[in-house]
Amino acid sequence: MDELQRLIWEGENDSVDFKQRITKPEKIARTMVSFANTRGGVILVGVKDNGYVCGVDPEEEKHTLQLAAEFYCDPPVTLQYEEVEQDNRVVLKVTVPESTHKPHFAKLKEDDWRGYVRVNDTSVQTSKMVNKTLQQAPDQFEPLPLNRHEEAVLEYLRLHPRITLRQYMKLANISERRAYRTLVKLVIHGYLLLHDKEKEDFYTLV
Repeated sequence: MDELQRLIWEGENDSVDFKQRITKPEKIARTMVSFANTRGGVILVGVKDNGYVCGVDPEEEKHTLQLAAEFYCDPPVTLQYEEVEQDNRVVLKVTVPESTHKPHFAKLKEDDWRGYVRVNDTSVQTSKMVNKTLQQAPDQFEPLPLNRHEEAVLEYLRLHPRITLRQYMKLANISERRAYRTLVKLVIHGYLLLHDKEKEDFYTLV
């Protein structure tokens, strides 16, 4: 089984997304940003949601992808292209590396830019507070090993399904600002997943 077949067989997940065609730059920009802000990923253009290879004209798709990466992502996102033939059809494999310039924002409409992270097979909008924390000190996320406060939240989540900011502040006996920074660091480094589609943000283990 070659790499393309393996990616299709495994299905969409936190690092792979299928697209039949790229028609709207503002929509694909969200996927690009979510990969760049998380751990990178691959967009397979010419593959339907069910894994069926329909193929595309790669040059046509590249034009829209580049437009999205340069004008609908801030800062612009880097893309790497590879054309792969499958069943006499061409699939455009687009690799979005994890960024060293987080956070990236996607343009929804004029003067409306939002951040996204990848959660399972979905690009999830980040909360404003998380974006603010990332912008204030993107270079201050110290490398591993983890400190005791970071270990504490991972230990808690091994025994419980989820944790909120308030629960973590109480658990670690730290300020709201420090709690946010710690949780964001753990999301960015791939330890936690942020879920912010419900009434209150919560975090789970990856």
